[in-house]
Amino acid sequence: MQQADEAVRIGPAPAADSYLNIDAVLAAARLTGADAVHPGYGFLSECADFAQACADAGLVFIGPPPSAITAMGDKARAKRRMMQAGVPCAAGYMAENVGEDQSNERLAAEAQKLGLPLLVKAVAGGGGRGMRLVREHGELLEALAGARREALSAFGNGTLMLETLVENGRHIEVQVFADHHGHAVHLGERDCTAQRRRQKVIEEAPSPVVTPALRAAMGADAVAAALAVGYCGAGTVEFIVDAHMRHYFLEMNTRLQVEHPVTECITGLDLVEWQLRVAQGEPLPLTQAQITFTGHAIEARL
Repeated sequence: MQQADEAVRIGPAPAADSYLNIDAVLAAARLTGADAVHPGYGFLSECADFAQACADAGLVFIGPPPSAITAMGDKARAKRRMMQAGVPCAAGYMAENVGEDQSNERLAAEAQKLGLPLLVKAVAGGGGRGMRLVREHGELLEALAGARREALSAFGNGTLMLETLVENGRHIEVQVFADHHGHAVHLGERDCTAQRRRQKVIEEAPSPVVTPALRAAMGADAVAAALAVGYCGAGTVEFIVDAHMRHYFLEMNTRLQVEHPVTECITGLDLVEWQLRVAQGEPLPLTQAQITFTGHAIEARL
């Protein structure tokens, strides 16, 4: 606050009453005469309702359109979109329609077809919440109950999906950027395999295991993922890479991530500046061929 030109109190300490309160944030924007809102890294940054509320209030939301946030906000829906776009995905089970059978019996039958080990995932999940690893069939019912309970508490949506576990996989994410003119590029990868309780601890760019050929393939698939949902602005497409260096789509984070500085370090680019330029309608500052990578960067998250 001491470094800000102006500060506005948006509410008391509880998040729901302050920085997650859409009306309070919009009121602060009106009070200060702002014409755009940067949502930061928090939950509102991936909230389609907030993006739409900004648009309805005549404010520029510095992020993707609500439709893109919605498309990628549901893991099952996103995975179907990626499969249609030709982006490789791990085998799994997803309910095809809203309200489809989510009974333990149905999920157990699908788990038998997929085989073990597998992951139980909340379709609305994020940050590892609503996720359980199942290695024995006897563990499935407890995993379903735990994932469903956690998902309902965190996201208000207990819908689950199943996905084959890629054993000893590398967790690699690709930074993408798209503009309002149909252009999209990738800015290389970050290796976030080092995790604790599915929370990222170390971010490294470039990944020590990604070859130039794999970087190009993953980058192309990440760009295809962004274009498939009409994306605009900064986003991150997450992949799991198996022992044979095959990559599979996991999810897309429809915001700028906390770990974006490691990408800035190896590209020499200011990604927040890119966000602001794209938000005001400018084309991407560089083409894919003009983006180069130099050096190595590591971020530790404590």
